[in-house]
Amino acid sequence: MANMLSTPKRKWIAASAMAMVVAAGTLGAGIVNTQPAIAQQVGADVGSPPMSGFADLVESVSPAVVSVQVRSEVPVQQVQRGPNFQFEFPDLPEDHPLRRFFDQFEEPFNTPNPDRPNRPRDFMQAVGSGFIISADGYIVTNNHVVQDASEVTVMLEDDTELAADIIGTDPRTDLALLKVREERSDLPFVEFAGEEARVGDWVVAVGNPFGLGGTVTAGIVSARGRDINASYYDDFLQIDAAVNRGNSGGPSFNTQGHVVGVNTAIFSPSGGNVGIAFAIPAALAQSVISQLQDTGFVTRGFLGVSLQDLNDDLSDALGLANSNGALVTQPIEGAPAASAGVESGDVIVSVNGQGVNTARELSRLISQQSPGSDVELGVIRGGEELDISVTLDRLEEDEESAPSPQAPEEEVAPESTSSSIGVTVIPNEGGEGLVVESIEDDSTAASRGLLPGDVIEQANGGAVSSPQDFEAAIDAARSEGKTAVSLRVSRDGIVRFVGVPLEIEE
Repeated sequence: MANMLSTPKRKWIAASAMAMVVAAGTLGAGIVNTQPAIAQQVGADVGSPPMSGFADLVESVSPAVVSVQVRSEVPVQQVQRGPNFQFEFPDLPEDHPLRRFFDQFEEPFNTPNPDRPNRPRDFMQAVGSGFIISADGYIVTNNHVVQDASEVTVMLEDDTELAADIIGTDPRTDLALLKVREERSDLPFVEFAGEEARVGDWVVAVGNPFGLGGTVTAGIVSARGRDINASYYDDFLQIDAAVNRGNSGGPSFNTQGHVVGVNTAIFSPSGGNVGIAFAIPAALAQSVISQLQDTGFVTRGFLGVSLQDLNDDLSDALGLANSNGALVTQPIEGAPAASAGVESGDVIVSVNGQGVNTARELSRLISQQSPGSDVELGVIRGGEELDISVTLDRLEEDEESAPSPQAPEEEVAPESTSSSIGVTVIPNEGGEGLVVESIEDDSTAASRGLLPGDVIEQANGGAVSSPQDFEAAIDAARSEGKTAVSLRVSRDGIVRFVGVPLEIEE
């Protein structure tokens, strides 16, 4: 296909576009000159202007950033690149250009050798990054960097190698704390930022990508509060500074040289950087590291409830003004929440006066409280606002989420009744509630995920034991002006709430 830019008409268009760019630049300069106050304000907020570079910042913080090496008993294939040359490179993706570059030299030196079989053995490999937070050698990194390590060595910027011990790890937030064995009081260190990073703030990431040693990249904070389904406590900063394998555990700095995040994950279809990386915020990291330094482990508050998020249908069905809050599906019997009076169907909207928007946010807030501490829960129950004081217990490793009782076995009754929302129900002969026998394919109930075999325990906030109870609850929701009815549903022992839209009868 011919290049259309080569035509005379396109040349004229291109020339016109060039003129417009030049004119726009001139006009832009004029606008800035007429608004010096705005320009000064922007410069003051950012700190050093972007065009001045980050050289001074990097020079001051780089000595505190380390490469983390581990010795671990795992199978490793030793690749020989020729006489007297062995190279065990870090874990490059299969489609990485460097992988293809090295692989072209692999034969014949990497052919199977019966005298040198592959077998599990100790090996040392640069696997991640970290940063020193005290002059005596406490070092922050990721849990996944050191979780399988039998020995840990850190390498400083000047290539000094120091043996280190693992003081403690926290798999839930993917953080780990190391301490150099050698008695030192002169190591360079950096501090966590006292203020939260804002979207649009500059960040400078320093680390050890692909085992290449101290590497610096820069970008901005792209988003906050990212949930990547890593744990119940996801609250990541998203940054667009280039972060790759080996950057894990390394710091992201603000323009003042303070750590705003601990790099821990990337989003990448190819295994390399695509401009989306995630860092643990400084406030969360500092809280966890402080506990690891004091005790070697992390304790978290335990409330003892199963939760789900609200949506517009549920919010309307429950008579709420919006969908902010965490809906309690079931409190654990004997746990702090149940003992304090929290009930299924309650919507928790605040903790100690701090608003709660989602179930995950509630989990994070509770986890940040100490076991034994009292928290004040703001609860909405039946349209009324309540304050419930709860004394938290300690979260154990196997209490990540609250278990639910097994649903009773179903015995299908011969008679069934179809409801006005397209659900056919029968009495639950093996327990309380109604069993969904069938659902109309084009009904709103089907679109909200209800399935045959589900047990409907409540409708519109009340218990139902017969098809007549169920239809009466639906009619009551309509008469109250609601556009959806709330159903408490049990499936395979898991309780949840479903908001089913109602067709308003004329």
